Amino acid sequence: MAGAPTRIYLDCNATWPLRPEAREAMVAALDSANPSSVHTEGRAARALVEDARRAVADLVGANPGEVTFTSGASEAANMALTPDWLIDGKPRNHNALAVLESDHSVFLEGGRFEASNVTALSVDRDGLLRTDALYRWLDDVGDNAAILAIGLANSETGVVQDICKIAETLRGRDIRLVVDAAQYAGRLPLDFDHCPADAILLSSHKLGGPKGIGAIVLKSTSTRPFPLIRGGGQEKGRRSGTEPVPEIAGFGVAVRAASFELRNDDGRMVRLRDLVDRSVLQRSPKTIVLGKAVTRLPNTSAYLTPGLKSETAQIALDLAGLAVSAGSACSSGKVGRSHVVSTMAAAGLDIDPADGAVRVSFSRETSEPELMRFVDEYVRLATKTESKPQNIDHAA
Repeated sequence: MAGAPTRIYLDCNATWPLRPEAREAMVAALDSANPSSVHTEGRAARALVEDARRAVADLVGANPGEVTFTSGASEAANMALTPDWLIDGKPRNHNALAVLESDHSVFLEGGRFEASNVTALSVDRDGLLRTDALYRWLDDVGDNAAILAIGLANSETGVVQDICKIAETLRGRDIRLVVDAAQYAGRLPLDFDHCPADAILLSSHKLGGPKGIGAIVLKSTSTRPFPLIRGGGQEKGRRSGTEPVPEIAGFGVAVRAASFELRNDDGRMVRLRDLVDRSVLQRSPKTIVLGKAVTRLPNTSAYLTPGLKSETAQIALDLAGLAVSAGSACSSGKVGRSHVVSTMAAAGLDIDPADGAVRVSFSRETSEPELMRFVDEYVRLATKTESKPQNIDHAA
């Protein structure tokens, strides 16, 4: 009797495998003292925190003092999405928030804004922000202060927004630009020169660090949101609560490893992604790659085959030893229609959003044979679906 197939992990956008060096850093820091203590042990813990802060700052071309550690990108987003900011030491109220309709649910929820003040901007069939939608919102905002929150890279399709073009549109307006770079960081170069945002949000476990830690990085500490969590005044009063030294140490080591990989990137991930895309499309002509015509993350593709339900494909691939996703992993295990696919269909892409898409997101350690095994298994499912008479209820 044949044994279970060797497992292949292709769900790195849900969480990147924990880097061994990050694990070692965490273990070494487990017995650390409170970093707010002034004694020798406390100062040693503080040194670990500040070393990680420098690593995160270097990743995005910021100063260490502009990095505030949080429990993850979701907390960082809720910290940034508030009407109340300090601008040059003076309180400034922001009347409106705009997000992308295809973005992560943490943005769609609106943070600390009233729901009536949140606008979801439409995207085109490739998943890019529609310029006309942005201009209409800007006209509505007028001269008032507002916040525009953008996911730099979509977690399901890998589609990358033209953040420089968006920032140029905002020039001269009283608008803060908040960028969720959780999926982007560590995969493509990122710094404030190329991403002119007021705040960048990061997640440790999306680039090989531990879960439960992230950061908000400000372009300038003179422009910052009011604190979300108050108390002991840690993180210079921006985020109270004793810093979790092991998680922060692991985060810092993972960031340094990701930064090294970016500096030495030879384009291998892009070549592998494009090879998988070509292989799937050649063998399954009815399959489409969402966002294929625009810039995407080098490790991410979302495949949609008419009539092949993404949840069915995910289960079948899992049984074949392949860990893939049918959408975002941040919905407590819920399986439902992807709002990302729905927005692209609403923009004119000729697909049935009820089918959903299968996302493949791999790491730098993933091999070509592993990806070709996915191609074989996915094409087997797709061709089986294509050979059946289609009777799809588009109202489902």
